[in-house]
Amino acid sequence: MSVKNLSSFFKPQSIALIGASPRPGSVGATVLANLMTAGFDGPVWLVNPKHDHVGPHPCHASIADLPGVPELGIVAAPAKFVPGTVEELGKRGALAVLIITAGLGKGPGSLADEAGRIARRYGMRIVGPNCLGLLVPPVGLNASFSHVMPGDGDLVFLSQSGALVTAVVDWAASRGIGFRAVVSLGDMLDVDVGDLLDYFASDVRTRAILLYLESINEARGFMSAARLASRLKPIVAIKAGRNASAAEAAASHTGALAASDIVFDAALRRAGVLRVFSLDELFTAAETLHYVKPFRGERLAIVTNGGGAGVLAADALEDRNGKLATLSAGTMATLDAALPETWSHGNPVDVIGDAPPERYAAAVAAVLRDPNVDAVMAMNCPTALASVTDAAEASLKAWKDSGVFKPLFGCWLGDGGATEARKVLAAGGVPSYATPTSAIEGFRHIVDYSKVQELLIRTPPVGDGVRRPQKELARKIIETALSAGRTMLTSDEAKMVLAAYHVPVALAEPAADPDEAAEIAAKILEREGGVVLKIRSQDISHKSDVGGVRLGLRSADETRAAARTMLETARRVKPDARIDGFTVEPMVSRVHGIELITGIATDPLFGPIILFGAGGTAVEVLADRTVGLPPLDRLIARDMIEETNVSKLLAGYRDRPAANIDAIVDALIALSRILVDIPELFELDINPLTADEHGVIALDARIRLDPKAAGVVPGHNFAIRPYPDNWISRETTSGDLDVTVRPVKPEDEPLYGRFFDRLDPEDIRLRFFTPIKELSHRFVARLTQIDYDRSMAFCALTPGDTELLGISHLILDADREVGEYAVAVRSDLKGRGLGWLLMQKLIGFAASEGVKTIYGDVLAANTTMLQMCRELGFEVERHPQEAGVIRVTLQVSADRQRELAAGMA
Repeated sequence: MSVKNLSSFFKPQSIALIGASPRPGSVGATVLANLMTAGFDGPVWLVNPKHDHVGPHPCHASIADLPGVPELGIVAAPAKFVPGTVEELGKRGALAVLIITAGLGKGPGSLADEAGRIARRYGMRIVGPNCLGLLVPPVGLNASFSHVMPGDGDLVFLSQSGALVTAVVDWAASRGIGFRAVVSLGDMLDVDVGDLLDYFASDVRTRAILLYLESINEARGFMSAARLASRLKPIVAIKAGRNASAAEAAASHTGALAASDIVFDAALRRAGVLRVFSLDELFTAAETLHYVKPFRGERLAIVTNGGGAGVLAADALEDRNGKLATLSAGTMATLDAALPETWSHGNPVDVIGDAPPERYAAAVAAVLRDPNVDAVMAMNCPTALASVTDAAEASLKAWKDSGVFKPLFGCWLGDGGATEARKVLAAGGVPSYATPTSAIEGFRHIVDYSKVQELLIRTPPVGDGVRRPQKELARKIIETALSAGRTMLTSDEAKMVLAAYHVPVALAEPAADPDEAAEIAAKILEREGGVVLKIRSQDISHKSDVGGVRLGLRSADETRAAARTMLETARRVKPDARIDGFTVEPMVSRVHGIELITGIATDPLFGPIILFGAGGTAVEVLADRTVGLPPLDRLIARDMIEETNVSKLLAGYRDRPAANIDAIVDALIALSRILVDIPELFELDINPLTADEHGVIALDARIRLDPKAAGVVPGHNFAIRPYPDNWISRETTSGDLDVTVRPVKPEDEPLYGRFFDRLDPEDIRLRFFTPIKELSHRFVARLTQIDYDRSMAFCALTPGDTELLGISHLILDADREVGEYAVAVRSDLKGRGLGWLLMQKLIGFAASEGVKTIYGDVLAANTTMLQMCRELGFEVERHPQEAGVIRVTLQVSADRQRELAAGMA
């Protein structure tokens, strides 16, 4: 995850093309032609030892012979020459290398591996190899073998397919849609999707980012970059390459269901990335994002001259869970006055097939002004009674003259006159679509993005609602199994781990043989109406597959007979399985119980995931499930439940009461905590987890361990870094103030509101450089809902976490080498050492993360902060651009990193 030298791909001052060729149709000739005709105004030097000229252009025998240093090297030479070419570019001082050449191989010992090692030695960045190239219209750079150069614009397209690049660029050029940059990533030897998301997230001229994904190199880096970028601008992704091979190899129900594509889908949702599923839908998204900025609200008004087309649009809107606006009485009266008596008298507003442009304008203007309308779609079906182009011009003028800042979407059906009408709309800044379905898709892309962003900044309830777990008991069970060389826990051991985290379980008693099973059943039947008998074997994943589960046994003799039959069946179906005996447990009868499955699996890319869905023996057949990435909070856990079809049953129906959803949420939160606390856990399967109005109970459970994970840092393989609870401490300041210092949590938002109420206006000005009268939810969410991979915020609280006394923030750059700090202490507590303590915590955290530099901008009037920074060893100097501002900088040396990391962690 790094943006170092990425600007050299998009704003190079000089370029060298290695492998330039005069041979028509070759990559070297095509890239050269594109470079020379796209409008790049810097020097472009050619390198090919076989030629002194390529066409009219001088050509050099080697990179060493170039008259200057190429900032960007473009390599189109044969694969065997690529490592040597990268070496030469490094020696000349190049900062970036675009390797178009294919055939370098992958992995240790390959040409690609050698080229990557050389580039790292010189600090150069590589895009490719095996890519189409890159196109940067703002600087006239076409370093690709694309057949067309797109216009300048504010969209970015990042693609792992060169063929998709040419398709998208060709389509966009025909629509007049421009790009900030188009990048074919190829094999991603170095620069990957996460790096470029970081780069373009901070680019103010980039409005939105389109992605074509087949794979990613590093899940946590991608998730971190995508979560940050999606908060700043829309990201739309199409993901190809669905793969079920992981499901076939999995050893449990949970692993079998957690195929890579469903996990990727969950990751994109968690990152705030909109996923589309076809190239047509990606084109629609590009059309929409080119013209429309995100807006709030989702109520759509439709104006059409064709009732059938309007109904199709309304149907498409409902299919995508959209909302058709209910027009106000005032709007209805305005439309009654402007339209024929035969108009539809509702939404969609059918202005009738003979509608002249004036009628279109009146209808569009009326619905735009309706307070119940958030966006308007104007539709047109061509007729011989009116001009389709005049209708477009009238709708466009009504929108611009309305003075209302609501988006207008156009849908002009047909390919004749409608083509010219769509050009009119596009020239006026209105997206236009050829069908009602695509128009609704475009509208929903913007709405869905805004809704996803609102969901991502929700404030979770305080606390996770789960009692403190018995971690020591769970760890003892895990360590005992691992020390015995076992990777599978027995069912009882698995249930005991769950019970340690307060998941209700049905505990069973082990029996060595049928006779002992009958004795145990007799004792249980003295107080219960029936028992459950199960086979006991570490080699049998699914007991029901071998007849290894019998329910509702009502006598000792029936239990003995069932055990004997079970043993015979298991030995016949799985003759190699080791049979350890049986388990006997009370038959749990839940009249309104609904069987669920929940558990944990380990995805090869995204690491641990949590699964939830409909359970029972037909779990694979039903395939009603969803997955989530840990760590979970209560809101995310509830979202997971609502994404499944079984949630409709859980909500209650007819005479069946609703299940206790909070109890299911508690179970999901418990699994999330287990994952954080037990890194050795590779798979966990609860099936069934029975839920009813009284709560949940785990009737069967399996846990598989990964002995290689013993002793690793908890959360090391999470795609999202978990809460860093190792930084929680009780402290006493130099001013005798007893406080708890801990990293911020999303649920701390209410504390921030009360904290800011206790700050003097002058302290607020010194902290934020401007007066702030009111804190918005969105503003505070950015302070409390942080990515612990990219930032840290320490809170100083009263014991019990009831009041926030001070806060310190450190925001890291994408390379995690430089961080900007900020500190605020409640006004009535200044002078008691709290600011000093919070700064020490930040410096300690920075040291432990390998951060090299901490800096901050301080108003010159903030003498208290400046004095503290001097005492902490910061360099203090005037800000180079801003008057009245002081820049303070601390270099965190290697010695200091070790010292502070040891003392503060």
